[in-house]
Amino acid sequence: MAGNSGPLSPRAKLAVTAGKAAAAVSRAAGRGSGSVIGGKVSLRLDPDLLGRLAQHLDVVLVSATNGKTTTTRLIAEALRAAGPVVSNALGANMPAGITSALAGGSEARYGVIEVDEKYLAGVARDVEPKAIALLNLSRDQLDRAAETRMLAEKWREGLSGTKAVVVANADDPLIVWAASSSTNVVWVAAGQEWKDDAWSCPSCGGVLQRPGNDWGCAECGFRRPQPTWVLNGDYVLDPQGSAWPIHLQLPGRANKANAATSAAVAAVFGVPPQVALERMYQVQAVAGRYDVVEFQGRQLRLLLAKNPAGWLETFSLIDGPPTPVLLSVNARGADGTDTSWLWDVDYTRLAGHPIMVIGDRKLDLAVRLEVAGLDFRVCESVDEAVGMAPAGRIEVIANYTAFQDLRRRVGN
Repeated sequence: MAGNSGPLSPRAKLAVTAGKAAAAVSRAAGRGSGSVIGGKVSLRLDPDLLGRLAQHLDVVLVSATNGKTTTTRLIAEALRAAGPVVSNALGANMPAGITSALAGGSEARYGVIEVDEKYLAGVARDVEPKAIALLNLSRDQLDRAAETRMLAEKWREGLSGTKAVVVANADDPLIVWAASSSTNVVWVAAGQEWKDDAWSCPSCGGVLQRPGNDWGCAECGFRRPQPTWVLNGDYVLDPQGSAWPIHLQLPGRANKANAATSAAVAAVFGVPPQVALERMYQVQAVAGRYDVVEFQGRQLRLLLAKNPAGWLETFSLIDGPPTPVLLSVNARGADGTDTSWLWDVDYTRLAGHPIMVIGDRKLDLAVRLEVAGLDFRVCESVDEAVGMAPAGRIEVIANYTAFQDLRRRVGN
């Protein structure tokens, strides 16, 4: 846990002020929130600023392939029961964005920080967190983030010896392997819908056996640890065996898993499960995700899915056929430029839905849907797609930059 830091040094104050000015200029120019450029300017002036800004905070870091923005928001809501919170709620999760967020938290008691998977170990060294939440690892942006086993090994090495309480998903073998180097781990049975990145043992490379909800390696003995927190339908069981109801406005099984992990994290900070879960109900949407908006006289529900595991979870929460579905895929730098992951998504789950396709890589997606034997239409814009969609609320599923494009166009 970080100690009390006292006032910032003149250099740190200058760095914070310059960063805020750069962010304001960026916003005025219509270039976004300015958090990234502001953080870059601040860190250029004081490379140690991130650690300085976190010294007075009890920090929890949240990292995963999927669900980290939502889980960060849920934990932040839970910890507000115990005091003021500063958080990078909009998902700017690399060091520059984190620095910008913490620069606005001088009066906060807690820092709830989403961290990009690639930067987790470095940020953990800088901010000395009290807790670290590890949710899942699966293939995503392979051109940037590398293979999942390599990423798990970097986490394992980087978190070895950490003083933080590591709250980790016992159902994901890659997460268990990454967390097992830590001395204080709280295991959560949060489930794992997507298993295609975790059939081989991360410890020895052997084949994992998966009887029921269990998993283990017969060759080296690496196996699922015994969880102390368990997601059980609409309840989370705490270490004493008490069942607490999960009532969320956010849809889907994945968000119940996020809530279960968030309750376990909140307990590390002394917030009881009942209080934590009641506060999580306040969250209706997360950075536009799950929002229902009006556009051209139609209702659109906006859903983000960035990789095969995320698309699988999203398909499970959309309304059934004949609800129209609008799909949008880009392959810009923030998405990862390799679209081969489209072939790992089981699009046959959309059978029976009227499907419209847009985005920079709409033709890549169209080929994938054609092979899946689905009926779809390729459209030039969201306006055209909405105009030809049959009656009913439209489920809109998009990857990262496509999602941002859609939010700007539909006014959310």
